[in-house]
Amino acid sequence: MNVLFLCTGNSARSILAESILAHDGAGRFAAFSAGSQPAGRVNPWALRTLAARGYPAEGFASKSWNAFAEGPAFDLIVPVCDSAAAETCLVWPGRPVSAHWGIPDPAAVEGSDADKEAAFALAFDRLKRRIDAMLALPLESLAPEERRARLQAIGRAAEPA
Repeated sequence: MNVLFLCTGNSARSILAESILAHDGAGRFAAFSAGSQPAGRVNPWALRTLAARGYPAEGFASKSWNAFAEGPAFDLIVPVCDSAAAETCLVWPGRPVSAHWGIPDPAAVEGSDADKEAAFALAFDRLKRRIDAMLALPLESLAPEERRARLQAIGRAAEPA
């Protein structure tokens, strides 16, 4: 299944999600990410966070969702920020299932390096839990409406404090 993670800047949360799913869902999922208003660079804290946890941290680029307007066809589209979920998205070929998983923006955190590291660690942990829950689902055998409902429920699940 092809999964596209969307965010406004495609520099932090969507990059984290792409790397996690590409690693943990290898052989079952192909992961991609994009933004409605790409930042033009990947946040270095996102790359540090991935590398520190043993996930792929190279080869990522901040890119527009327009880069995928002609393919590949996506099975799932997952906005990971509230602004991207509220924006008018492209019309995706094949009518993919879409489910919103809002995650606070770690790139918006100001302060010390420790504050930034903690914000990115929290975003990574939340995305990892959600992706683990997604990987546990028999998505290939679910009807589109059931896929959407189950994925939306993952996005609404309470996060540990």
